[in-house]
Amino acid sequence: MKRTKIKDLLNGEEGNVQVKGWVRTRRDSKGGFSFLEINDGSCLANIQVVIDHSLPGYTTVEEQMTTGSCIAILGKLVTSQGKGQAKEVQATEVEVYGPAPLDYPLQKKRHSYEYLREIAHLRGRTNTFGAVMRVRNQLAYSIHRFFQDRGFVYLNTPIVTTSDCEGAGEMFQVTTLDLANPPRVDDKIDYSQDFFAEKTFLTVSGQLEGEIYAMALSEVYTFGPTFRAENSNTSRHLAEFWMVEPEMAFYDLDDNMDLAEKFIQYLVSQVMENCADDMAFFNQRIDTTLLETLRNIVDNQFERLTYTEAIHQLQKSTKVFNYPVEWGFALQAEHERYLSEEVFKKPIIVFNYPEQIKSFYMKLNECGETVRAMDVLLPNLGEIIGGSQREENYEVLIKRMQEKELNPEEYSWYLDLRKFGSAPHSGFGLGFERLVQFVTGMENIRDVIPFPRTPRHAKF
Repeated sequence: MKRTKIKDLLNGEEGNVQVKGWVRTRRDSKGGFSFLEINDGSCLANIQVVIDHSLPGYTTVEEQMTTGSCIAILGKLVTSQGKGQAKEVQATEVEVYGPAPLDYPLQKKRHSYEYLREIAHLRGRTNTFGAVMRVRNQLAYSIHRFFQDRGFVYLNTPIVTTSDCEGAGEMFQVTTLDLANPPRVDDKIDYSQDFFAEKTFLTVSGQLEGEIYAMALSEVYTFGPTFRAENSNTSRHLAEFWMVEPEMAFYDLDDNMDLAEKFIQYLVSQVMENCADDMAFFNQRIDTTLLETLRNIVDNQFERLTYTEAIHQLQKSTKVFNYPVEWGFALQAEHERYLSEEVFKKPIIVFNYPEQIKSFYMKLNECGETVRAMDVLLPNLGEIIGGSQREENYEVLIKRMQEKELNPEEYSWYLDLRKFGSAPHSGFGLGFERLVQFVTGMENIRDVIPFPRTPRHAKF
């Protein structure tokens, strides 16, 4: 008989079934029955399996059916006579694939997230992390569907690169040279003998390569891993994370903001529709205001204001901020959250930032002081999307590079896009883990990725 997933059993017709999964709990009655709660990860709910101790072969597996063990059950799906579940399986045959000894780490019902990070290879079996991964999966699927339905082309950009897109210098170097004795010329490391014959790094963004294909295919998007060698141990930072980065030819800043708003609203609505049980769990166990916050995202148009207007809103506030509020300074998380949570009480998009605090590729406004950049800010989180209209003017782009102390020769291919058939274009980036964190209400970003990479931690 073919296995039926628990999520399908709970909505299926009564009859003979096979269920496979891991034992969450076991309870034995004096009447000669065992009651097992089985979960297979297909949904939040367990299925109760009732085993009559007189079942042939039961005595050979009785001691093996402990919490954490993996088992297969043949039986009959029937309406449950007990409270708490609508259906149960009355076992006719039991097989233990893998018993779990009594030192199985997940014996208790609740564990701290810090402890679970130390056993990341097992934490997916808990309710919380099973729900997180199902929501993460739905979001990933919905990202592809959103762009595919709009005619975007999915693009795979390089993980190994020579370009520092953000200009921050916080990149992981990739090399095959002998670190104990690297080749040298004039007392400098000779990278011509390295695998790629030049200094290379793990990418911080696929944007620049995305622009190449936007200039050929009009609308593309990337969705892949990116890396930052930022020595930051906070609940908001990872060294390895996933980014979603669309690039669109013939989009100005307004088009870019329109797409970003529709994108966020679509993703949130899809999760609420397709992960209802998991979202109810998060609303009950993690943040009792979560569903209300998410409905606010879907039901309301995002507020738009310039950076200058945002600074004015902050300066007239009586709230005391830890970071200074001055024109020309970057907005901090406390500023972003104050604007979205207390001033407007909904998502906002801040645009037209000072050019000195933004990247070289952002289009300069006519005033010369601001660039056509935008950030989407969400309540309870802050920035979720950063983007801009890209500078399409060849001479202006070279000047911007020089002002940022970047060597135009190292970006000759990027400049060629402005040299040969340049076009207005825009794009943005969304940190995928930050989105999962926001949608689930999880406080620490390390708990929304299967295997977090942080300073001094690359386990599992």
